[in-house]
Amino acid sequence: MNQPSEVLMVRSSPLQLLSTAILIFLMVGCARPPELIGVDNPQYPAASLELDRQKVFIATTRQATEVTGAFFTAQRAPELGLASVEVTIPPGHVPGKIERARQLPPDPRREFSIVDPTVYGSDGAFIAALNKALAEKPPGQRSVMFFVHGYNTSASDGILRLAQFVQDSKFEGVPVLFTWASAARTPRYVYDLNSALVARAKLKEITEILTRTNAEGFGIFAHSMGTFLTMEGMVDAQLAGRLKSHDKLEHIVLAAPDIDIDLFRTQVGMLPVSVREKLYVLVSKDDFALRISRRIAGGVPRVGAADTAALERLGVTVIDLSKIHDQSSSNHTKFAGSPQVVQIIGQGLNANTQFSKSPSPALGQLLAASPIQVFGN
Repeated sequence: MNQPSEVLMVRSSPLQLLSTAILIFLMVGCARPPELIGVDNPQYPAASLELDRQKVFIATTRQATEVTGAFFTAQRAPELGLASVEVTIPPGHVPGKIERARQLPPDPRREFSIVDPTVYGSDGAFIAALNKALAEKPPGQRSVMFFVHGYNTSASDGILRLAQFVQDSKFEGVPVLFTWASAARTPRYVYDLNSALVARAKLKEITEILTRTNAEGFGIFAHSMGTFLTMEGMVDAQLAGRLKSHDKLEHIVLAAPDIDIDLFRTQVGMLPVSVREKLYVLVSKDDFALRISRRIAGGVPRVGAADTAALERLGVTVIDLSKIHDQSSSNHTKFAGSPQVVQIIGQGLNANTQFSKSPSPALGQLLAASPIQVFGN
């Protein structure tokens, strides 16, 4: 879950609006699925089955815990944590879905599982493990996808979403998840917003770690509130004079950005043209979660549901998914919940190609056959 759920807000009074939101948020937030990290099934151990697997590297600002399945909590840690897990994909997996266990242990024959959690005690150990994973890829496929999750997301949620996205998009490189200290509770929107700001300082640290690996290139993929964190981190890097030194940066994809449109305009304006040209913004007019976020923000439009022409004028590429249907009712996760969108994004990521000016032949064919609209650059 990484959207403000199915909330119906009908009152015009700000106080009534907030009260209604909190009450419904509390009701919706009571039925979360269990955390899965490191929980194997003794009857059907993941290691004994022939399954597709995705190794996910993790950088986190969460505190560690020994609570079964959690691995990391919603509490903010003073130091950056480094880890990895292996995610198994059930044989009957349907693209766009996460077949998630509703009780422990998960059954890897039918559900995703997250096994073999490994904590790295130093930057060097993390880099060595990541370099090993990169070396297992052929030249040309040794890129890193740095994924920043959104609001209302636990560590398990973020891992599962990234693994599903990598599996369905057929991304060829190595995924790295940045899981910041989201409370993973719908009423905790302000806590999450502040956690994103707290995590901003650690983006510099993990960026420097990744640049010391043998990766051929880096792509950033951020979702929802994670796009706010990503843009703030990029602005910080620009102000410090670090952004221009990242010549291996291939693209920055912002999916359903939960960012105030006026703030985004300021953020983009502070970035050099060379970086703006690598910005891809995925929007959808029917994003229910962003409609609620807009209400919470006092009516200011969110970037992920903003006018495409207004965004295009900022010098970024806008990919309009409004005519695409999502697996979820909120239309907030189309980047991963729509098999059609996942396939198109995967083609773009693997080819490191522009969606509008010079898409690869395969990507061009996919775009031509889809209702997706691309504007800019």
